Amino acid sequence: MKFIALRVRPSLVVHGYTPDNTEIVEHMDEAPFADKLVAIERIQSISDRYLLVTGSHGRVMYWEYEGGFDEVRRRLEQAGLLIA
Repeated sequence: MKFIALRVRPSLVVHGYTPDNTEIVEHMDEAPFADKLVAIERIQSISDRYLLVTGSHGRVMYWEYEGGFDEVRRRLEQAGLLIA
């Protein structure tokens, strides 16, 4: 299993959907950033502000991260984990 070290904090957790297909979203309080080793296969996408990661019980989570998109992209590319 491959990991990437990042400073992240939770932002949103999607718990599922209502019968009318509306997301059930929990907005997280402003937690401080924390160092985490994130399993690469949990990452679904990366934007300028968020990592979209999978969680337990079919949940997806949006984590804010530090370092910037270009830095994360560079690190993934250097590790041979990015097809550009």
